Amino acid sequence: MKKTDYIKWDEYFMGIALLSTERSKDPNTSVGACIVSEDNKILSVGYNGMPIGCSDDDFPWSREGEPLDTKYLYVCHAELNAILNYTGNNIKGAKIYTTLFPCNECTKAIIQKGIKEIIYKSDKYADSDTVIASKKMLDAAGVAYRQYKPIGRDITLSL
Repeated sequence: MKKTDYIKWDEYFMGIALLSTERSKDPNTSVGACIVSEDNKILSVGYNGMPIGCSDDDFPWSREGEPLDTKYLYVCHAELNAILNYTGNNIKGAKIYTTLFPCNECTKAIIQKGIKEIIYKSDKYADSDTVIASKKMLDAAGVAYRQYKPIGRDITLSL
């Protein structure tokens, strides 16, 4: 008997990215990312959190206030974490699955590393300058991006 209800690659890798969000201690926006080779092998994963050695409990997670009292100067985004966590030599041609469209800083790293496609779940900051700049750079560099569309069912995790 042939199993026909298996999940597709996009569902599988977005599921890994979604599972990675569960490691984030960000109380507002937990983000996960999964980098995949051209032959559908997982190369790396990441989530948004503080750099190694900087305790998630000792640094701020606030979104408002003086810059030094907010998360923005400290947190490492999921996409950058996934790139930095990769221990191989080359990720050119890879895809990155991410739960949130990447900011301009992560986009620079994505382009520089030769990642050729971004599959994202949410684009809730589409009107922000950082995402507009991201899309402008991606278009100029020829990096494809598309929103993840569930195929028949959406992935939900309850742990």
